[in-house]
Amino acid sequence: MKWNCIIVDDTEIDNLTVVSYVKRFPFFNLVGAFTSSREALSVIEKNKIDVIFLDIDMPNFNGIEVRKKALEIPACIFITSHPEYAIEGFELDALDFIVKPLTFDRFSKTVKRIEEFMDIRNKAELFDASIGGDSIFIKEGHSETKVRLIDVLYLEALKNYTLIATPEKKHRVLLNIGMLLKDENFSSFVRVHRGFAVQKHFIKKISAQEIELNNRMAIPVGRNYKENLSQLLS
Repeated sequence: MKWNCIIVDDTEIDNLTVVSYVKRFPFFNLVGAFTSSREALSVIEKNKIDVIFLDIDMPNFNGIEVRKKALEIPACIFITSHPEYAIEGFELDALDFIVKPLTFDRFSKTVKRIEEFMDIRNKAELFDASIGGDSIFIKEGHSETKVRLIDVLYLEALKNYTLIATPEKKHRVLLNIGMLLKDENFSSFVRVHRGFAVQKHFIKKISAQEIELNNRMAIPVGRNYKENLSQLLS
């Protein structure tokens, strides 16, 4: 599979560097490399783009503004000299944030992340799920799997997808974790981290930093979710 990508950086040497790195990976289809954010946005409107390599400090529209106008692009990688924008970048679902000067070794690590993310995304799009009573029915290809909710160890957030982990298998469904937890059938789960919710009866041990499940899986406890531990301890 090939992924359409674009490069947006108004510094010519940096732009050319990213172009040379992208061309080393045959699964990237380089739609264009732009020094103008306006030009790039025009191309984004007319093409399906899978990956964008995006500078932040640019005239007209900076990289943050470009990302806000192009949230439909699945994989956004900021490449910038301004690390102070990292938090804002990740809040816009950036897949990675690279601080210049860019090296091929660092770029290769980002490409690995892109491969893993796109693989999960493509697989998740083959999955469909519906909740019925005490079970969730997951369509995997041409077959349908019935997963009893009582058997689910934990839920893990993967952007707009959720990994549903049982002792036998991990299923990916195209439903975000927040939507699942709003369903009354998931009332036995407690969210303990931005990326995780655990099922109460599988908890073996609780500490301030993590929760250990019966299968010895350690789930981190997020700072903003520590008050939820009181639900588990009660």
